[in-house]
Amino acid sequence: QEIVANPNADGQGVILESEVDRSRGVMATLLVLNGTLKVGEIVIAGIAHGRIKAMFDEKGQPVKSAGPSTPVSVLGLDDLPQAGERFEVVKSEKEARQIVDERKQAADELRQSGGRKALTLEDIFNQFNANEAKELNLILKVDVNGSLQPIVDTLNDISEKNREGIRVRILASDVGNITESDVMLASAAKAIIIGFNVEADNAARRSADAQGVDIRLYKIIYKLFEEIELALQGMLEPVYADKTIGVAEVRQVFRISKVGTIAGCMIKEGEARRNAKARVRRAGTVISEKNSVSSLKRVQEDVREVRSGFECGIGLSDFEAFEAGDLIEFYITERVS
Repeated sequence: QEIVANPNADGQGVILESEVDRSRGVMATLLVLNGTLKVGEIVIAGIAHGRIKAMFDEKGQPVKSAGPSTPVSVLGLDDLPQAGERFEVVKSEKEARQIVDERKQAADELRQSGGRKALTLEDIFNQFNANEAKELNLILKVDVNGSLQPIVDTLNDISEKNREGIRVRILASDVGNITESDVMLASAAKAIIIGFNVEADNAARRSADAQGVDIRLYKIIYKLFEEIELALQGMLEPVYADKTIGVAEVRQVFRISKVGTIAGCMIKEGEARRNAKARVRRAGTVISEKNSVSSLKRVQEDVREVRSGFECGIGLSDFEAFEAGDLIEFYITERVS
């Protein structure tokens, strides 16, 4: 159960995107996670399959093969695979058709049951319990090079010792803060992002919120390993906490017909977000909380966020009694362990 990619194995990985090229047919962009993918091989991806007729690198140049951690675009699939679906090489067209037929039946059952992708450790553990998944995909980001290999080695050891037969697989590992690119890969591969002594930048957090990607940040290394082990054993329970992301000061109050009360504000700290919760503080005392943001406007245009130093209009659900000098605190609820 090695978590290091083997370039000598058959190619497998995830679909990043796909489209129909009018002159060439279905074009799928893949990320090879393990093995080597070659022109002429038969690939299945979701309910799509076909023999690879041509392969192109990131610059659009034709290539004959692609190894681990390499994104390529391929021609030859008979249908559009969905982003996030796994692809693998099979030995024959007959085998490909058989697998695709089984998947089509399973996909019909999934649609009828209203299923969705699970992207949190808890959700993936539920899949383990239901015997629906045998792999935990991780993206690892750490602060310094000296931490990287010891963490990878320990996760490898956890994977090998797991008695449930569930494999820990690191799709990517690097030094530095978590970025939007990490979130995009996690979303495509149904992976969890693990960070040790790093932060997620604002773009990454917004993208993770929008796509439902689970980001786990750790300052204590044993807590990182403990949570992974508990998740594999089915004993992980989430702990949540509210985190303030921005503070706005009410400067003026406007009462608008058919709209309600809008607070004219200056963002003093952080940022206001439309998808965050809000509380109102007056003279140091919270007078309303757990309010949804019903309106967030900048220069009369609806916006998703307003950053520090800018003015905006804010409307809250179930609260209209604004007064000049009130503080509106924006917060999100995030998992802390």
